Amino acid sequence: MSEPSPSPGVADLSPLVERLRRVVLVVAALNFAYFFVEGSIALLVGSVSLAADSVDFLEDTAINLLIFLAFGWSLRARSLVGKLMVLVLLAPAAAAGWQAWQKLSSADPEVPAALPIVLVSLGAVAVNGLSAWLLARYRAHGGSLSRAAFLSARNDVLVNLAIIAMALLTLLTDSAWPDIVLGLGIMGIALHSAWEVWEVSEEERLASKALAGDVD
Repeated sequence: MSEPSPSPGVADLSPLVERLRRVVLVVAALNFAYFFVEGSIALLVGSVSLAADSVDFLEDTAINLLIFLAFGWSLRARSLVGKLMVLVLLAPAAAAGWQAWQKLSSADPEVPAALPIVLVSLGAVAVNGLSAWLLARYRAHGGSLSRAAFLSARNDVLVNLAIIAMALLTLLTDSAWPDIVLGLGIMGIALHSAWEVWEVSEEERLASKALAGDVD
């Protein structure tokens, strides 16, 4: 009896997948380390946007570790993990929403200190920019898994730049509102990324059904 042929996208991309698995471990380590840096500063200065972004570093750690574990699985299994990625991508949105609600509930919301936010955000740009660069060549391989990692790193660079602009605006206006509004914007970015990953994971699910001869 002949052995079953491997699923497309796994065996034929084996060398590429092995390189990607090494890359995502590096990216996971970078994100986990910077989570503690940014999270500590967020607590010290009382920033909604920075707090949401620090949670995002922890989210990226989880995404990249899950990618490391999931590659080599079938299309169906990768589709299921891709849907799990959607739940992980929603974590920073929930964190930002909670922080924003707390400030909106206050009669006099605390104005975050601008300089520490700018400095820690510049460091975040470096970490996320390096992560996006490392993952860019692999985003078209591995379906929802590698796409989740790349989208998250790319979006984080944009968010970090927006946080720097927000800090400068906060310095000019002496108001907590720029920080609150940006926190809500981070929620929107996370929701959009989650939707894109969901769509790709659905494509993988349908491809798995087609291979099994079970297309509707």
